[in-house]
Amino acid sequence: MHKPPRIAVAYHSGRGHTEVLAQAVRTGAQAAGAETTMVIVDAMDDAKWEILDTADAIVFGAPTYMGSASGKFHAFAESTNKRWARQAWKDKLGSGFTISACKAGDKDSSLGYFATLGAQHGMIWVSLGLLPGWHLSHESENDLNRLGYFNGAAATLPGDLPPDAVHKADIATAEHLGRRVAEQTAAFLTGRAALTHR
Repeated sequence: MHKPPRIAVAYHSGRGHTEVLAQAVRTGAQAAGAETTMVIVDAMDDAKWEILDTADAIVFGAPTYMGSASGKFHAFAESTNKRWARQAWKDKLGSGFTISACKAGDKDSSLGYFATLGAQHGMIWVSLGLLPGWHLSHESENDLNRLGYFNGAAATLPGDLPPDAVHKADIATAEHLGRRVAEQTAAFLTGRAALTHR
């Protein structure tokens, strides 16, 4: 019997809104049978690096500030350079999620940044895998992927509202992402094991 995939959710949350999405990603991944560990990247230590180094997949998350992922996430990303140099995360699966106050808010820049970070590490990117919601007249803001992003999960919330006001459809979209990463990671590990033992 195969071990469950190990997924790390590596994120920075400025005011708690990204934390809501991170927890939703974990909920989705756990529902699909993954062992999921949260890693807040503001202050890394050896134990946190060990979680990331031994994970089968890493899901990156941060709020979108001024057109990209938050500065604290960027600082974390820059601190991965030693792992990049030896390609320590090569062939892990990766994905990402973000939130901003504006409906557009340049969230695609953050998701693209996460994907590029993953590509530099030799990771295999997992897309959201959903058609856009809320893009036809009979659809609604309660649809999954209501904002129409594809490189990961995206959410929006007016900047003066608290974390518990994050839209239920955005939370459900983040849960979907967690499930998808867990399922794709399990399939990848099964395939790798089959190739190793054939």
